[in-house]
Amino acid sequence: MKKFWYKLPYWDKKLATLAIESGFEAIYADAENIDKIKELSRVKIIAQSNKADLEIGKDIAEVFLKNKESEDEAIKYQGKIPIIVKNKEWTIIPLENLISKTSNIIQSVKNYKEAKLALETMEVGADGILLETDDLNKIKKVSELIKETQNEKLKIVETEIESVEALGIGDRVVIDTSSILNPGQGMLVGDSSSAMFLVYNENVENPYCDPRAFRVNAGGAHAYIRMPGDKTKYLAELKSGDKALIVDPQGNTEQAIIGRVKIEKRPMLIVKAKLENKNISLIMQNAETIRLTKKDNGYISVAKLKKGDKVLAFLQESGIGRHFGQKIKETILEK
Repeated sequence: MKKFWYKLPYWDKKLATLAIESGFEAIYADAENIDKIKELSRVKIIAQSNKADLEIGKDIAEVFLKNKESEDEAIKYQGKIPIIVKNKEWTIIPLENLISKTSNIIQSVKNYKEAKLALETMEVGADGILLETDDLNKIKKVSELIKETQNEKLKIVETEIESVEALGIGDRVVIDTSSILNPGQGMLVGDSSSAMFLVYNENVENPYCDPRAFRVNAGGAHAYIRMPGDKTKYLAELKSGDKALIVDPQGNTEQAIIGRVKIEKRPMLIVKAKLENKNISLIMQNAETIRLTKKDNGYISVAKLKKGDKVLAFLQESGIGRHFGQKIKETILEK
């Protein structure tokens, strides 16, 4: 994940508060302002002080790029600690040189345009940016980039249901987030890490219970769920404070904090589908209020699901397995 830091030019509560609320994960400030920032929020503080979370000169280095020798000064750290690089006049060539030779580069920028360019240079980009401005509008604009960078774009496909079969009692997992999910949004869950259904959230009016727009009744405790950063977890591993990946039918994603996970014994069923030669399955709770996602933000209850129905899913490229949630290339067969 890219790092987004903000440099507070002088003490100003509005600037500090907006940066924190906009998603900047660390504030670079003068040492005398550390306690004032800590009163606002739990946020990492960068300063020339041992009271800081990241101390300049110890945990972080700074290099002013003005010639080839100064580039060598940044390279000598070999990515062991973050290096904040600054330029008299911001140009792309010095950053390209550093990206090709080292890592952990944090580029100092003054606005959205520079930040976006820094993060996309040579397709890899700097490892993060340090925004230096006292313009509230520029802080807000870069906050849009924070959201863009954190959120993946996935290819969601339409699959055809092959069968739905009741199984008996099992442990199902309900995920309650601290966000209100929109119509169409849900989570990617599957019996295999390589093929997952888009499970709809519970914001649908029904005669059995009130809508729970923060909730996804995801599936059996054994199932895989797609997580941020191209990772997976077993549903039973999730806990309060984890970040869930929220996905819509167009493949747009965002992150939501998990507030609660409930595992309870319930009647279960297995849904099976196929796309070309790829099999997809998920063991889910057998209840009217559990739904899979259809095109155009539509949904269908698993209680009404039948052979031939079309629902949305995500398929991982072939030859990919998972080791502790991390993607690896390997020969793997799941069935």
